[in-house]
Amino acid sequence: MAETLKSIYSETFLRSFGSKVHGAYAPFDPERFVAQTMDAAWEGLELKARMRQITLKLGEQLPVAFSEAVGVLYAIDETCTGFPYLFFPDFVEVFGRAEADWPLAMQAFERFTPKSSAEFAVRSFLLRDPERMMRQMVEWSGHGNEHVRRLSSEGCRPRLPWGQALPMFKRDPAPILPILEQLKADPSLYVRKSVANNLNDIAKDHPQLVLEIARRWKGAHPHTDWIVRHGCRTLIRKGGPEVLELFGYAAAGESEPLAAAATLAVEPAVLSIGDGCDLRYELTVREGEPAKVRIEYGIDFVKAGGRTSRKLFLLSDKTVPGGARLTGTRRHSWADLTTRRHYPGEHRIVLLVNGAEAAETALQLQAAPE
Repeated sequence: MAETLKSIYSETFLRSFGSKVHGAYAPFDPERFVAQTMDAAWEGLELKARMRQITLKLGEQLPVAFSEAVGVLYAIDETCTGFPYLFFPDFVEVFGRAEADWPLAMQAFERFTPKSSAEFAVRSFLLRDPERMMRQMVEWSGHGNEHVRRLSSEGCRPRLPWGQALPMFKRDPAPILPILEQLKADPSLYVRKSVANNLNDIAKDHPQLVLEIARRWKGAHPHTDWIVRHGCRTLIRKGGPEVLELFGYAAAGESEPLAAAATLAVEPAVLSIGDGCDLRYELTVREGEPAKVRIEYGIDFVKAGGRTSRKLFLLSDKTVPGGARLTGTRRHSWADLTTRRHYPGEHRIVLLVNGAEAAETALQLQAAPE
């Protein structure tokens, strides 16, 4: 069985880290740190809870003054790089909240984010003082380091996975826009991905705003065009006529659908949770001019209470001649994931061409055998 992500915080890791801290700050007791961190509740803690546990137990032994505590971390941070050290920014979030420590907390975020990432830790500062923190984020958007520029965008995403929600930016994303404007042609793909993800977050609450931005940005620069395309991916999946026209997808005529004929079949049509099925599709594009088509299948997943929620999966996205016949097979797994749990029941499956349903079938999902 594959190890879970939280297992990176092993006793070996904690002992190694404790030794580094002791080397920079002699009063720090690595044995006590490991014992207190891996307490009776440790095994039941998930990844972020383990990060916070490390932060708190670290703070119990470092100097009370934030400036002195951060000084200890500064002494070892060159050897503490990568995902496991997300608790460095977390330490700033927890222990750098005092008004007097604000400048040093910002400096620490800027220093630590290239070594791990401060995208989660800055969010509590945004919630507490959004105007002041967004001024800092705008400043970071012009930084020479790509990691710091990315932080300016990633940290204020309205719907950052794993991060605290930012309801004020879900309601009104206007404070974010100057940062995205600053970064819309950034030379770093790492930064551009964050800008696109931020736009995609905004599109879920303010689709018309993102469409307006996309129209204004499109064609300005190849880097910007990449951001626009990826930032509008949710809008493209929804298949609205405005966004499809913007990106050159063929639209259905008033009397003639884009898919002149289409079929979708599933085999087997009855299976248990944990099994897999084959989806086979065939469609014929209407005659005439070449057409840019986006072919997806959507599954109306049955949820715990009996309701359904649709998830889309891309099959093909390309330009084809008029009258083209397209076929394909896709294997779909019904194993539970950390992000999706399956429930028994009839699952409707649809084939979509440029957002319009062209064919459908159904699959009966049964509980996994005991």
